[in-house]
Amino acid sequence: MIELARRNAQAVGAGHSFVVFLGEGFYPINVLNTIKAVPEVCRIFCATANPTEVLVAQTEQGRGILGVVDGFAPKGVEGDDDIAWRKGFLRQIGYKL
Repeated sequence: MIELARRNAQAVGAGHSFVVFLGEGFYPINVLNTIKAVPEVCRIFCATANPTEVLVAQTEQGRGILGVVDGFAPKGVEGDDDIAWRKGFLRQIGYKL
């Protein structure tokens, strides 16, 4: 995982940024609050298990991340049962009280 994160960070090539990859069975939501609690973290562009593309701009001063394209087009809209399942799951893993 470390080498994968390193390769992706080098490909993005933007200063003051970092990339985290999680192993099998870990979800971004499990570590998101801990990362947000780090004082040096100003913004999180993406926390997902979906494929992503990083949008980078380059100027004479350097490169910077403009945003992230996360995943695919939506397949639909959550219904009441979907919302209940999602909230139950978040409570089960301790993300939501």
